[in-house]
Amino acid sequence: MAITSSTTTALDVPTLVSQLMAVERRPIDTLNTQITSYQTKISSFGTLSGLVSSFQTAAQNLGTTLQKLAATPSDPSVFSATAGSTAVPGNYTVEVSKLAQSQSLVAAGQASSTAAIGNGTATTVTFDFGTIGGGTLTNGVYSGAAFTSNGNGTASITIDSTNNTLEGIRDAINSASMGVTATIVNDGSGTPYRLALTSGSSGASNSMKITTSGGDGSIGSLLGYDPAGTQNLTQTIAAQNADLTVNGIAITSASNTVSEAIQGVTLTLTNTTAAPASLTVARDTTAINTAASGFVDAYNALASQIKSRSAYATNGSAGGALAGDGTLRVMQDQLRGIFNTPASGGTLTSLAEVGIAFQKDGSLSLDTSKLNSAISANFSDVTNLFSSSTGFATRLADWAQSTLDPGGLIDTRTQSLNKYVQDRNDEIDRLENQMTALQKKYTAEYTNLNLLLSRMNSTSTYLTQQLSSTSSK
Repeated sequence: MAITSSTTTALDVPTLVSQLMAVERRPIDTLNTQITSYQTKISSFGTLSGLVSSFQTAAQNLGTTLQKLAATPSDPSVFSATAGSTAVPGNYTVEVSKLAQSQSLVAAGQASSTAAIGNGTATTVTFDFGTIGGGTLTNGVYSGAAFTSNGNGTASITIDSTNNTLEGIRDAINSASMGVTATIVNDGSGTPYRLALTSGSSGASNSMKITTSGGDGSIGSLLGYDPAGTQNLTQTIAAQNADLTVNGIAITSASNTVSEAIQGVTLTLTNTTAAPASLTVARDTTAINTAASGFVDAYNALASQIKSRSAYATNGSAGGALAGDGTLRVMQDQLRGIFNTPASGGTLTSLAEVGIAFQKDGSLSLDTSKLNSAISANFSDVTNLFSSSTGFATRLADWAQSTLDPGGLIDTRTQSLNKYVQDRNDEIDRLENQMTALQKKYTAEYTNLNLLLSRMNSTSTYLTQQLSSTSSK
């Protein structure tokens, strides 16, 4: 009789467990897919939040730009001008006879900029500022003049053995930030190094007076300067005010920036006039057109993203990340309601009347010619249309703010989505703990099964050998 035996192959436990766990992990995979979807939605709302913010800025800018005036000089080489919110449209004649300038003084030349001046005994150098009056000026030196302090106080520095060189004095003056700038000029002579001082403020009332006390007198001999007395420095530029006329009215200014000559207009003088120059203050239509264009572009960018992200899938195209999201529908309805509600308080009630109109695809377009005509014909009503409490720029900016505020549409929806993500991550953590336990269980069970199969194979082999031995007798 023939005796045969069969051997059962051992199980590949790692592979078998891996396959079983792949099935067990399907709920986790589903949760991860949901999390990815929620995170995509959160990202989309982040993008929309940025676009709503940009639209808010554009709406606010349009409202404020309507109040802007442009100040245009006939000769920009003589002066420039800017118009503020209180400026009044009009034409002005400006003549500039003198520019304001700061006083400059220069000390006697020194052979070296690093050699010590005096014995280093501490000397106090005090600067006062005021007006030089009367007397005569010859080769940079006054005679018979008087000095009247402007009453704004004095400033002092100390020169001693640590800084009693031209460079040290220069650095001490500049470091004190007291309204004087010091430099060293090389004039190319035998004693070329000369300390030059310039008042930090222009105008006749900002001339310098320099007194010294203490020391051996060397610093005083270099820097002492009293327009009404001893002058050890030479004046190279006299302090003076700007003199100009506006519509024939004489004006004096300590600065070349003149802000009170014309209501709401700041003039910056750069040259004197050979002939009268004109200044025109008028509505800044260029800035208004730019702001209106920015408003249209910002709305179109926002509307385009709302449309694409809320679109449903069609044959050949995937749906938007926020397809079917109720928050986007509310945003669209609110925007539509604002645009469809007329402004009140003026003859203009719709944006189309000033050239901002919807196209067939839902985008806005701007007709600048129509806008400029409306500005020329009825500026106050254009301002009302945008900037009043019922104006479109006002209401749209308010809508954007409420949408972005904590507790607003975007914030509420984003918090909800973040909660969904957190809940699913918590569920995944719970399931991962189960998976760990389950994997250990499967590994143990199939490892034990392998041991059982191994024993069965050993028993089978033994029985086969015994039966074979019996049958051969």
